[in-house]
Amino acid sequence: MIKRLIKFIISVGIVAGLGYWGYTAVINRQININKWFTSGQTLGVDVSSYQENVDFAKLKEQGVEFAYIKATEGTTHTDTSFEDKWRAAAEAGVMAGAYHYFSYNASGTEQAQSFIKVVGELEGRLIPAVDMELTTEEVKNPPEISDVVKGLKAFLAVVEEKYGVKPLIYAQKDYYDKYLAADFADYPRWVRNVFYPIYLDFNENWAVWQYNDRGELEGYSGEKYIDMNVINSAVGLEGLKYK
Repeated sequence: MIKRLIKFIISVGIVAGLGYWGYTAVINRQININKWFTSGQTLGVDVSSYQENVDFAKLKEQGVEFAYIKATEGTTHTDTSFEDKWRAAAEAGVMAGAYHYFSYNASGTEQAQSFIKVVGELEGRLIPAVDMELTTEEVKNPPEISDVVKGLKAFLAVVEEKYGVKPLIYAQKDYYDKYLAADFADYPRWVRNVFYPIYLDFNENWAVWQYNDRGELEGYSGEKYIDMNVINSAVGLEGLKYK
């Protein structure tokens, strides 16, 4: 923790020394100080149809050891490239997990049933995950806390009954504090902060950290950028494997 604090102070000092340009460079992700804080942790990505024709073997050559792949959204949408990515990751020896993008306009139970139908069994994979966030319009007109809690509990109940594990819940800190902290604190956390080290938000209490949303690697087409993640060294890849 002391080493991280020293690194953070140095990082802030460098950015401050660069003045306004340094501040805007961090905000615009031209400078990513988070890379300083990911050494020794398992490197991974999360992908969806935005990243086309993913060559997981090529990603593995660049140090990627795991991937979370978007499977479903709401009750009717299946990510168009999920099956291809799901198969390709296994063939390349990259540990993969599937995630569901949660909709506030659909039954949590039905969303879980859709996810399970698409993903199937998880032997040899990572534990499932659910992505909880707000669109631009939903930020302006946010869902009620009680509705989110009720819907997510319904989703999780079905997924847990099927797979026998607690899924990862993806969220950034403001969303987590508002919607999740009171009722879902015992679920493993997939947390997002692309501006500064996640330790300042969650200490060590997280499993996966999305630390950069503008990563650039070789091995995919379509979207220029790819989301970069690490697994907390206290959890490790083994800690996320489906058992």
